[in-house]
Amino acid sequence: MFQDPTQGADAPTYQPALLPDYAYEHGRHMLFGTLSFVQITIKQLHKLNYAEPNDWSRPLPTGQPNEVMVILTTKVRMS
Repeated sequence: MFQDPTQGADAPTYQPALLPDYAYEHGRHMLFGTLSFVQITIKQLHKLNYAEPNDWSRPLPTGQPNEVMVILTTKVRMS
């Protein structure tokens, strides 16, 4: 019923190294187009493991007919 804690496989847990803020840089991607173009592009970038769809802003009108803009803010480790 009770197991000896000294026996059995203890898998090491992954602990990412904590890096100071200066080890990262921030950037923004802006995407302009029709709503359908923007949605398709976001899905394609997600399939490429580039960005999660929920990481993009909501579509914002640009003032141009049938055009919206979305923004993705990213953080990249500088090493």
